[in-house]
Amino acid sequence: MSIGQLTRRSLLAAGTALTMALGAPALAQTPPGVLVVGQIAEPKALDPAAVTAVNDFRILMNVYDGLVRYKDGTLEVEPALATGWEISEDGTEYTFTLREGVTFHDGSPFDAEAVKFNFDRMLDENHPFYDTGPFPLSFFFSAIEEVEVVDPMTVKFVLNEPYAPFLSNLAYPTGLIVSPAAVEQHGAEFGRNPSGTGPFSFAEWRPNEAVVVEANPDYWDGAPQLEAVVFRPITDASTRTAEMLAGGIDLMVEVPPVALSQFEGESYQLHEQAGPHLWFLILNAKEGPFADKLVRQAANYAIDKEAIVNEVLEGTAEVAAGPTPPAFAWAYNEALEPYPYDPEKARELIAEAGAEGAELTFYVTEGGSGMLDPVAMGTAIQADLEAVGFDVTIETYEWNTFLGEVNPGLEGKADMAEMAWMTNDPDTLPFLALRSEAFPDQGGFNSGYYSNPEVDALLEQARRATDQDERARLYQEMQEIVHEDAPWVFVANWKQNAVTNDRVENFDLQPSFFLLLDDVAKN
Repeated sequence: MSIGQLTRRSLLAAGTALTMALGAPALAQTPPGVLVVGQIAEPKALDPAAVTAVNDFRILMNVYDGLVRYKDGTLEVEPALATGWEISEDGTEYTFTLREGVTFHDGSPFDAEAVKFNFDRMLDENHPFYDTGPFPLSFFFSAIEEVEVVDPMTVKFVLNEPYAPFLSNLAYPTGLIVSPAAVEQHGAEFGRNPSGTGPFSFAEWRPNEAVVVEANPDYWDGAPQLEAVVFRPITDASTRTAEMLAGGIDLMVEVPPVALSQFEGESYQLHEQAGPHLWFLILNAKEGPFADKLVRQAANYAIDKEAIVNEVLEGTAEVAAGPTPPAFAWAYNEALEPYPYDPEKARELIAEAGAEGAELTFYVTEGGSGMLDPVAMGTAIQADLEAVGFDVTIETYEWNTFLGEVNPGLEGKADMAEMAWMTNDPDTLPFLALRSEAFPDQGGFNSGYYSNPEVDALLEQARRATDQDERARLYQEMQEIVHEDAPWVFVANWKQNAVTNDRVENFDLQPSFFLLLDDVAKN
């Protein structure tokens, strides 16, 4: 049987699994060698330069490689498409030796020119293919002044200043290397026709049904054991759970806490992994009630985060204390304490600010990457805020629609919005979402328009500091200021989870929260 027949058969089995589970005792049976993954949403695109969601990254990391990658089970960087690198004494030049004999899935060669094409495409507004996507995470590489081809298998990055997160950012999906030939062929449609060097090559995308990738037998790091992977978007968590129980999917990501007990038998294996995750509420600091710091602090006191963690999330997370996840142990400020649940304090601050009875519009998503149980959490938060005198209206959106509303900014639309980030470095989230120069109209994700010159200065200093102890000190000071200013409600740090059935072998979750499937097998 061909790979195409296998994947079509697996899609058919997955599509009928729920019906079989509800209407007959037999379970669906996906074919051996084909892993069917229950994702939380339809991907936006399969172009690393154009997407931001971990949901999309989980597919990308199996189709592409970067110059470097995270070592298995860690956030430490190791060689990938580059076999090694040298850093100049002043920290402004990184020279990479590239891996010989690697080709893209379309047959074109991987070399230094391909690397230069990727970063020029991302950073040079005059590049002919610059407009293939919004490149929202090009911030990661804003320190690059020039990419030089030293020889066919050597490439040099010249930075405009020392930039401590550079190697870590190269391991992030935004740094994945795409085929220049495929970009030139497909242009703005490249995100629907991807070509990389990874363990799996793109086969087909059926909108709102599945993305199918097939094994790359010539993969430089060894051919994968699976023949194919089918990524199915199943937005509703209850439906995703039912599909997993029915046998229509083999691997389910982001298991809702209320469903965990259903996977405790021998037929399933639950996987859990702590990582750099933060679930928070963006507050509109530009206009409306949350323009007043006292009201933002009141929201932090008003919400019973312990109850959310223990009752809604079933203990699968910890209450967050500030903008930096504790997974970044070296940079985390352990002296910070979470805002306690204190509704009386909240009422006092609201009265002091003259904000009694304020009307709030609250954007909530039905589901999305790292969003835990967003509707249940949003409803609990609504109740807590109304208990201290706010009048809260929830507006609920599908994930990609939600991002389309929130990422351009809350001005003129909403007072608060749910959000979750999973990052690779303590620089990433605050730099992209808390700096004054990261307002949405400047290409950033500071959708609540928070601005503090002290925070801006600390973040700029931290990313230039080559000494990790100095970086840690700067980040810890930043956390204290942000905790006090309360531009967000700091809710929870999640431990990611997934469940596999007993036919899946060699699967592990990664602290990066990416889904790496090249070593997975399925009987």
